Amino acid sequence: MRSSNPVKSIKKLSGALVGIPPRHINFSFPENMPKYFYAGNATATTFFAMLSGFFPPGERYFMESVRHFRNEVKDETLRAEISGFMGQEAIHGREHDRLNNILSEYGFDMQAPDRFVKIGLAILEKLPPSTRLAATTFMEHFTALLAEQLLNDEQFVQQADPEMIKIWQWHALEELEHKSVAYDVYELIGNSRIERAAAALASVVVLLPMLGVTWSWMLAKDGQLGNLKDNIKGLNVLLGRNGFVSRILSRLPEFVEPNFHPNQHNTKQLESNWRDKLFAVGGALHDQYSNSAA
Repeated sequence: MRSSNPVKSIKKLSGALVGIPPRHINFSFPENMPKYFYAGNATATTFFAMLSGFFPPGERYFMESVRHFRNEVKDETLRAEISGFMGQEAIHGREHDRLNNILSEYGFDMQAPDRFVKIGLAILEKLPPSTRLAATTFMEHFTALLAEQLLNDEQFVQQADPEMIKIWQWHALEELEHKSVAYDVYELIGNSRIERAAAALASVVVLLPMLGVTWSWMLAKDGQLGNLKDNIKGLNVLLGRNGFVSRILSRLPEFVEPNFHPNQHNTKQLESNWRDKLFAVGGALHDQYSNSAA
């Protein structure tokens, strides 16, 4: 017998419904892809290979720092954003693990960034939970700046291998989509400017030397450390006056400003443009986007 009471169907909010959809992409990396996929330069390419090696352990650190406070979040929208954040970061880690295996086959020592960044993150894990979350918000600020630079930099596109760049563009877009989630959780538990500054300092002091050591180690293992022509060109491309990384460094201190929030710098139009470029019909990743209906 059918009940006379109407049944309401309530659709639980998800990451996709709040603009942070975890996307499963079937990336393809051609066998004839050049080893030095960025600017034909070993030094610059090794920098991006190193970042790719850092990402899986880093993503797990970010997720755990947010997960620690997840049960304190009562707002349904923020809970859905956290789910989207977790899903995107988990897939980032998985896809960069796949990429790292391929880079290993090309001769890069991909065990080095994994090993060195885990040492650094183990040190940061000794911080109190709120400070770990503050450190995550600082590193998310850095990756959001890097992502914005990557998506705006036409020269980057022109110098990168056309297939390899797709995974970086997808990752960059999603970093912007979820750039405020960890910070919103941090605000909920008590945003302290002093703690933010301490967490940023700890992150830089611990991780910057790891970056330098890892980059040098990988270049040495590849026989490219001391290839002065290549090293100088690569350092200039990345860290020169108008280098890819140099152009974001001036914005890092924004993080310790009294009223900082990631969304103060609006990237919504940039995100919308890149969703179309990547996932609309005819987009660069439209055919590889396996859960586009999610």
